[in-house]
Amino acid sequence: MIVSWEWLGQYVALEMPLEDLTTRLTMSGLNLEGTDTVDSDTAIDLEVTSNRPDCLGHLGVAREVSVLYDLPLKSPDPQPPRITPQVSEVASVEITCPELCPRYTARLIRGVTVGPSPDWLVRRLATLGIVSINNIVDITNYVLMETGQPLHAFDFDKLADGRIVVRQATAGEQLEAINHTTYKLAPGMCVIADAEKPVALAGVMGGVETEITETTTTVLVETAEFSPLSIRNTARSLSLFSDSSFRFERGIDPHGLDNTSRRCCELILELAGGELLDGVVWTGEPPSAEPTTVPIRFAQVPRVLGIDVPPAEVIAILEQLGLSQVAGSDDTTATFAVPGWRRDLSREIDLIEEVARIWGYDRIPEDNRVPLTLSQPTHRDLVSGTLRDLLCAAGFHEAMTLSFITPELFGLFRPEPDRDPLSVEHSSRRQENLLRQSLVPSLLQSRRENERHGTFGVDLFEIANVYLEAHPGAEGSEPTRVTAVTGRSFGELKGVCEAVVTHLAPHAKLAAEPQDLPGFVEGRGARLLLDGTACGWLGELTREATDPLDLRDAVTIVELDLATVENAVETTRRFEELPRFPAIERDLNFVLDEHICWDDLESIVRDNAGPLLDSVSFGGQYRGQQIPADKKSYVVTIGYRSDERTLTNEEIEEAQARVVASCETGLGASLR
Repeated sequence: MIVSWEWLGQYVALEMPLEDLTTRLTMSGLNLEGTDTVDSDTAIDLEVTSNRPDCLGHLGVAREVSVLYDLPLKSPDPQPPRITPQVSEVASVEITCPELCPRYTARLIRGVTVGPSPDWLVRRLATLGIVSINNIVDITNYVLMETGQPLHAFDFDKLADGRIVVRQATAGEQLEAINHTTYKLAPGMCVIADAEKPVALAGVMGGVETEITETTTTVLVETAEFSPLSIRNTARSLSLFSDSSFRFERGIDPHGLDNTSRRCCELILELAGGELLDGVVWTGEPPSAEPTTVPIRFAQVPRVLGIDVPPAEVIAILEQLGLSQVAGSDDTTATFAVPGWRRDLSREIDLIEEVARIWGYDRIPEDNRVPLTLSQPTHRDLVSGTLRDLLCAAGFHEAMTLSFITPELFGLFRPEPDRDPLSVEHSSRRQENLLRQSLVPSLLQSRRENERHGTFGVDLFEIANVYLEAHPGAEGSEPTRVTAVTGRSFGELKGVCEAVVTHLAPHAKLAAEPQDLPGFVEGRGARLLLDGTACGWLGELTREATDPLDLRDAVTIVELDLATVENAVETTRRFEELPRFPAIERDLNFVLDEHICWDDLESIVRDNAGPLLDSVSFGGQYRGQQIPADKKSYVVTIGYRSDERTLTNEEIEEAQARVVASCETGLGASLR
């Protein structure tokens, strides 16, 4: 933002040396980039951070100066004379895309004389590097640089039917901008149109067909609020940037629309003559009448800054910045209403920062001790930390990968193929423009990079967000996943998962439900359930999934939803006394149909072993000559124990008999 010294002095008395002013501005957050002499004026180049769009105009910078030096601020109060008829009788405005343009205003001036601008206006614009066009266009640029609010002037007589329609562009539409370049418009772009065609790119640049020329006699003055994201996307899609788009991208003050419009009309009447029609066409919702309120505790100021700032000074600084105290304040706390031009102020710490920078960072002693309080880790922090420790102990290495992936990488693993990917048209890495829905592709790529550098068999895991298309009423679209990629077998990785869950939630049950999922080898894919709730996937990837990456070995993956795991974690461990009596274990070797899985057998055993059951564990499986071709053998080890006595052999045999009978009836099993 380039500021004119002469122009700035119109709003606040500049009695201080230039060097002192620039130093104070730098210390307050408006960093000096440099100064330059332009004719008899001085151009001050200030770096304005993205959270301070209020300083993208001379009035905003003047407000900062007035607070830093405790000087009165002289702001224009435009009250242009008006005549009948009402502007609404002559012009109309319609908004068909309120999500892109929530509000739009229009005023009409007729009988203007377009010509050269006066010398003072030409000089002020020249100081900022803006070339003079004509008095009308120069006034819109002047008001933009004064208030920070972009605006545009149309030749009203060139608007079909005297209409303004704010809408989305349609496929195939084109617009020749005032830079005499024709742009192809895309659906989703916000345009200003008349009754027939687009006449301007909303918030970016006007069109050549309705630009102000020496033949213009009636001017429509536009002020509006546009969606910052919409303006950003349009400007970048077309590689078309302007002073207006720069400001709209950062957000403008909707409460300033009318004042800016009146200021522009006042100057047009003064420099170009004409008559201003009465009223204003206001379309869209008015800005909220309820300002954002933020409380501040005076005791927090020394606690955060390490210095004592009197409450009266705190209040004075904030009020000078445009905030106003509301009811409910007392000796310990004050609540302030935040003006529309300071959207960055939403928390107590924001107000404390404002006090610090105006009070002066140089007034804070370097050796002052600031009391610090360590933040308490959240439940998720604790669970994530424990997960990292467990997986590292199991031989995995943590990876950190990018959220953007290529379309080719995206297609390697899609457990939910019905979900459409989210894309970003202008990724900094042009090929990687899709947001991942799974961490698996990124980890597979990392495994490949390790193999390329001669490091084989690296087992990787990552805890990070994935990005899903949001639907109304659906749960979070950025869930956190825990994902591991390894060369170990399906059974080994399942064992790691069970060990992790057992440590985090000893009383939770992790089950693997066989399921043919895309990308998994047939019979080696499963959906994971934690206490009956779906929580992820486990399986061995097909060579079709891994061959595009030229991986040497087969790969098995697991992906868990962190929120589901987190909900099952027992934050308070329960004490269980060590058993005083020994357990007795018995093995049973069942011959079962091939389609029966271990979970089916385990469930039958647990349901029928009786109250003496202590444990059920997998003892092994066998297929061979002694077993029919369509059968398999499972060995199940069953432990029995009593908390009151040593069990007798008769009790064990009775429980075993129930288990055998239940397996024979329920599963068609036979003892081997």
